[in-house]
Amino acid sequence: MAASPLQRLLVLNAGSSSLKFGVYEIPADHADLALLIRGQVAGIGPTPQFIAADAAGRGLDIESAVGPLPAIPSHSAALAVLLRWLEATGDGAALAGVGHRVVHGGTAFAAHCRLTAEIVEALATLEPLAPHHQPHNLAAIRALAQQRPGLPQVACFDTAFHATQPPEARCVGLPRPYADQGVQRYGFHGLSYEFVVQRLQQLCDSRLPERLVIAHLGNGASMCAVRAGRSIATTMGFSTLDGLVMGTRVGSLDPGVILHLMRQDGLKLKQLEDLLYNRSGLLGLSGVSADMKALLASSEPAAAAAVEQFCYSIVRHLGSLAAALGGLDALVFTGGIGENAAPVRARVCAESAWLGLVFDPQANAAGGPMISHVKSPVAAWVVPTDEERVIARHARRLIGL
Repeated sequence: MAASPLQRLLVLNAGSSSLKFGVYEIPADHADLALLIRGQVAGIGPTPQFIAADAAGRGLDIESAVGPLPAIPSHSAALAVLLRWLEATGDGAALAGVGHRVVHGGTAFAAHCRLTAEIVEALATLEPLAPHHQPHNLAAIRALAQQRPGLPQVACFDTAFHATQPPEARCVGLPRPYADQGVQRYGFHGLSYEFVVQRLQQLCDSRLPERLVIAHLGNGASMCAVRAGRSIATTMGFSTLDGLVMGTRVGSLDPGVILHLMRQDGLKLKQLEDLLYNRSGLLGLSGVSADMKALLASSEPAAAAAVEQFCYSIVRHLGSLAAALGGLDALVFTGGIGENAAPVRARVCAESAWLGLVFDPQANAAGGPMISHVKSPVAAWVVPTDEERVIARHARRLIGL
């Protein structure tokens, strides 16, 4: 099916209280998609915010098209406002399809796919595996199916990139019947890793480093060992809690601590869930903030200690992933912290000299893209991620535009 230059693709990323979006133009030829608009409906509830900007980052007018924002109680209401605004600007009528970020594909969905009602119901059965993400992802899909029933929809899974991992990397040490129930290591942030691999290959003149570790560092953070462009190990496992210390998530934790908290303090399931997902990590360690920028600017000793723990966590997991790869050729920083926190990159690189990484402080201060010495045996890079573009590309391919 040939695409006209006026056709658009909408990309949606539904969170617990937000609906992030991007609008891409589909060129008539096989050129890459062109970003037109990026924004979000944030604070879904009584006092929402709707912000949008063009590809150059210039803010766009919302109120003249949709009027003062009412309360937006749900993802369905947020989507209705977004579609009304897109129609008022002329982009809504040109929509040819929608791509969604869906966190969990389980064992059944190892590849991105075009959605049907049956597939949506199958994905709903995975909600217990990603209770903080999957229900919201699916809420946007269902709402769009009601409001635009003829519009093709595509699901792109954060777990799909890790489907190439060997069995030993996916296995957990529980009795085998639990694996039959889907209890295994899945890995997440796959859309980010996929984009970074593609972009790094361009930066390296199509010669992708054979043994690569990518550090996706943001409020949610993970690392991935990539051999020849394929995931072989990652720090996140069965859930998005495992691995690195994160903004508010605990990271790797001895399961005995959970048993202790249940036995000693009488914590129940909801209390434990809140503690591990929302009150731990940088926020819990510092008592100041989950925001790395605020921690780096703080004079509080606990803030500095939290940053130190974050960097230690990265360096320790880097050693594990390098062991899985049998060595290291390149390290890539991405995500909000990875792209913007030069002091974090500097600490990690300085403590990774044993791997052969020769750090370039001036290049790091300038933001890269290469932040290692030109003759360093191990290269270090800063590569901004773009998960939305990956979703848009897959949606274009799967819809046939």
